[in-house]
Amino acid sequence: MTAPANPRAGIGHNNGPTLESGASWRRYSWARARAELLPTLPVEVVRMRVRRAVELGLPYKTYAGIRASTGHDLIGFLFSSNALGLLREARLDAARQARISAIQGAERLALAHPPLAPEAVAQIEGVDGAFAAPPPHLSWSATRDALRAVLRARGHPADRVLLVGEPGFERDWAEAARMAGFLTGTEYFGRSAP
Repeated sequence: MTAPANPRAGIGHNNGPTLESGASWRRYSWARARAELLPTLPVEVVRMRVRRAVELGLPYKTYAGIRASTGHDLIGFLFSSNALGLLREARLDAARQARISAIQGAERLALAHPPLAPEAVAQIEGVDGAFAAPPPHLSWSATRDALRAVLRARGHPADRVLLVGEPGFERDWAEAARMAGFLTGTEYFGRSAP
């Protein structure tokens, strides 16, 4: 059991805001302190980050959000075969091929769902390596361990790799492995260049 946020709150209290006087001043003070904590980036840093977002094929807002949440730059992508549009053959369509090949300064890894073999997916131009995707029936911890083993094999910390997947259970992979974030294949490949 956790302690209530309001120390005077008792049983049945919903931990809502206190009705004591001065609430608006506390709200103002909190907002101001929070604003002062947020960094004001020099223009050159913003320009450098915009260039980096373009190199990764991400909109600046998405890239900035990942940087803000992890504190790190991205060093890799982990694409599921579903996000790549690979169902039975290890062959990318021209648009996806162009997007993957255009990524600069980040490793491009893939997770192959059966019936695709990781070796066949690894042969796709622009893919730097491929591994077997965790089966959907694995437990949360087994999924985490499988994904972290893939990233360890390449020497990447999980919070510096972005997962690009398609169905809902692949979104859970990013949370299980504590990766930098998750984008659907439609979000990554479906948008025009940033």
